[in-house]
Amino acid sequence: MNPFQILKPAKTIFLVALIALSVACGYSSKTTPGAMPMIAALSPPSATAGGAAFVLTVNGTNFGAKAVVNWNGVAQTANTSYVSGGQLTVAVPASAIATAGTASVTVSNPGAPGTGMYGSGGTSPATSKPKGFMIN
Repeated sequence: MNPFQILKPAKTIFLVALIALSVACGYSSKTTPGAMPMIAALSPPSATAGGAAFVLTVNGTNFGAKAVVNWNGVAQTANTSYVSGGQLTVAVPASAIATAGTASVTVSNPGAPGTGMYGSGGTSPATSKPKGFMIN
């Protein structure tokens, strides 16, 4: 028997194992979509222009423990409090309702870094669709 005939199956097995290992070690997506938060209702649903500061309750679903309420696109990181997966509160300053109009309220769940081999298993950040807050 020719020695090269013995090595041919060994080369094939080695090549298949190398390909399988490469695919299993992070050559796939490293993050998965995060839970998409959804806003069902705001309480109160409106405020009077020029009024005093107040606490806005945001009710919905899929709010992460580190979710943040955004007021007109600005993250209210210091003012947001997590109540549950379906409720957040945010302190709205009087300056945010000084003039009449509609404020856009969204909720963002931050992404989580991957903890698996090569950083896999993380989640991407996700932001809800906007809900209008009337300032009369």
